Amino acid sequence: MRDDVVVARKAIRGRLFILGCVGIGLFAGCQQRDLSAYIPPPGKYDVRILRDEWGVPHVFGKRDMDVAYGLAFAHCEDDWTNTEDAVLMTRARLASVHGREMAKFDYLVQLFRVREFVEAKYERELSPDVRALVEAYADGINHYAALNRRKMPHVRLPVTGKDLVAGGTFKSPLFYGLHDELAKLFGDERAVPISDKGVVGALMPAADPLTRGLPMGSNTWAVGPRRSADGATRLAINSHMPWEGPVAFYEAHLHSEEGWNMIGGVFPGGPVIFLGHDENKGWCHTINGPDLADIYVLDMNPDNEHQYKLDGEWLDLERGTASITVKLWGPLSWTFERELLWSVHGPVVRQPHGVYAIRFAGYGEVRQLEQWYRMNKARNVDEIIDAMRMHGLVSLNTLCADKDGNMFYVYNGQFPVRADGYDWRQYLPGDVSEAITTGYHPFDHLPQVHNPDSGFLQSCNSSPYQTTVGEGNPRREDFPAKMGIGTSMTNRSLRALELYGGDESITRDEFYAYKFDKKYAARSGVAKFVDRVLEADLPDEPLLKEAVALLRQWDRTTAKDSPAAALAILATEHFAKQKGAGSGGPLDRVRAAAEFLMARHGRLDVPWQDMMRLRRGDLDLGLGGGPDCLRAVDPVLQDDARFVAINGDCYILMVEWDKDGRVRSQSIHQYGAATLDPASPHYADQAPLFVNEQWKPTLLTEADVRAHLKKEYRPGQIPDPWYSP
Repeated sequence: MRDDVVVARKAIRGRLFILGCVGIGLFAGCQQRDLSAYIPPPGKYDVRILRDEWGVPHVFGKRDMDVAYGLAFAHCEDDWTNTEDAVLMTRARLASVHGREMAKFDYLVQLFRVREFVEAKYERELSPDVRALVEAYADGINHYAALNRRKMPHVRLPVTGKDLVAGGTFKSPLFYGLHDELAKLFGDERAVPISDKGVVGALMPAADPLTRGLPMGSNTWAVGPRRSADGATRLAINSHMPWEGPVAFYEAHLHSEEGWNMIGGVFPGGPVIFLGHDENKGWCHTINGPDLADIYVLDMNPDNEHQYKLDGEWLDLERGTASITVKLWGPLSWTFERELLWSVHGPVVRQPHGVYAIRFAGYGEVRQLEQWYRMNKARNVDEIIDAMRMHGLVSLNTLCADKDGNMFYVYNGQFPVRADGYDWRQYLPGDVSEAITTGYHPFDHLPQVHNPDSGFLQSCNSSPYQTTVGEGNPRREDFPAKMGIGTSMTNRSLRALELYGGDESITRDEFYAYKFDKKYAARSGVAKFVDRVLEADLPDEPLLKEAVALLRQWDRTTAKDSPAAALAILATEHFAKQKGAGSGGPLDRVRAAAEFLMARHGRLDVPWQDMMRLRRGDLDLGLGGGPDCLRAVDPVLQDDARFVAINGDCYILMVEWDKDGRVRSQSIHQYGAATLDPASPHYADQAPLFVNEQWKPTLLTEADVRAHLKKEYRPGQIPDPWYSP
């Protein structure tokens, strides 16, 4: 090797070492600097945190902003890392802490101009009370981080209300699947053809969740006085989310003297209840997947790579640079720069196979928390509907009920107004302005059902056209195909219609029992797959014949003791891929599943609870339920040849108002209140109840909370962790 190269390499290593030492010194200096300025002065907030015997925080404050501050502090106590990451994400700093896998999020935050929109709209589009709310919540994070810098070392203080609003702006389009559209753009070739002018737009293709290979989230249904045996109104709040991470649900109860008294689920960085109930009303969201994004193929100037054609003229792309700092090793990091482009359509991505502009619902939308706060403060279903007319939520089906027996469902979304003559499932020509969407359909024009004659509504990630039984469903012909409304029916929706829709006098016990139904409907994808297997001509293979005979006896349930559920679920396409068997035909997948079970378990009829596990700390518990069941459990196959649940039923809240309007509810969390802290007694204390399909009471009044009180304190008054003696 040449001497000058050796010398140069030694010099580079020396500089890197010096830079690393400087970085360590700067980091240590940051750790040691005075952070007292981020602790609110005495008297700024009047709030108490009451922890019950399950560790659930009940936050009592004089004003709404006091409660938001207390909620932030309490949530940080139980889930400090995900709260820190929620802030890092909105600042495009995730990769600086977690490495290159997070760089894509930092890039998208900048490409979507999240911070620019929030800066421009924060005071113009958000009311003063909401700004006060998010700023108080930010103060709660700052207070905790200042006291516990070792737990939250990476976020630069102060956290601000704008950080929290930016979180909603960035994340909300991901709930309807924008990331799936973006992933196609970064493939090796163009994934979708360009629509020709003159075609008729079509609906999104239906897809069964198991064959699509994606976890589908959320159940909710309501039964009113007309359908309940005792004249009560009951609401199931059963959203499905990942069991760990930045969108794992955390239970909290918020009570202020300004009329806020909600209990329900929140995410890290969320200053309001996202789904839950109070004395008067409640609601739940379920994910929907409408076509709310359009991709345009730009016609680029061959003589100028920064110009695109629109209506016969060359226009300049707006240009910028994304700075992405990526952690490399130890204290070392590197800042990369990537091109940022925008056209009149929206953000632009340049690929070898084309230049694409992305126009999507939620681009620049900052009012998510404003709408949720108005829903929190609503007193009945009608006021929830009024709050939803704001249309700040980019997607999410919503089902709500109140103490007077009213109920409402909407297939919600910011649906683009699209021109006729294009197939909107395909990419669009970017050189004609008539193909650019203009505004959104009004909220009152979306598929919705209000107080159906059946006294029953369900929403389980399914078509809005089968929301209830009998009269009152939205009519498919009333909504143009180019709106992109999904039409598929999940097994959960089919079973909800069969059970709740087939029982005209539902008791409380039946309402709860139906929730834990574990059966696949005859029309479900799983049942149809098994039917194809049973109808196939079998080759002369003893193991395959034994497996098919076992499936023939299967009652289509995922009960704990089911001897055939493991074989059936392993043979579905998604799980066949997980164990490396490929998709293949029905018999191929059954053969692969049978061989897997024999090789790893020594038998075909493995009891389902031996395969399906809840694992948390030292706990390893058998579960009933399965993918796309009303008792929903979405697992990942592990090295020990067992499934471990990671998604599905998580925080569940069952609410009822009796015929006199008195409220009662019960809840359960798959783990417990300490969503992050393995040292906490509440890290997994609800898991045994969860696997046995049992409940704990919710506590909506201070008197009830005090009857189950574990600890009371004000933020910062006791050592961290709060549960220490």
